[in-house]
Amino acid sequence: MTVQEPRGAALASEGRLPAERVALVDLLDRLLAGGVVVSGDIVLSIADIDLVRISVRALIMSIRESDTPGGGYDQAR
Repeated sequence: MTVQEPRGAALASEGRLPAERVALVDLLDRLLAGGVVVSGDIVLSIADIDLVRISVRALIMSIRESDTPGGGYDQAR
């Protein structure tokens, strides 16, 4: 019986993946801290005739209360 190394061990040894495991919550926190841009196009067509075209672009990021204008409870006093 052979012992298999973890799936990401080869990539981690090449420096392409972090050596430690990252929880999904931590990954989501890192993405939202830096911001994520989602973009896409939707085209509705009949018989190769474009009827409706929708372009969607969204920036998703977290905002701390101290980052908002006039944010924070201490400033209200």
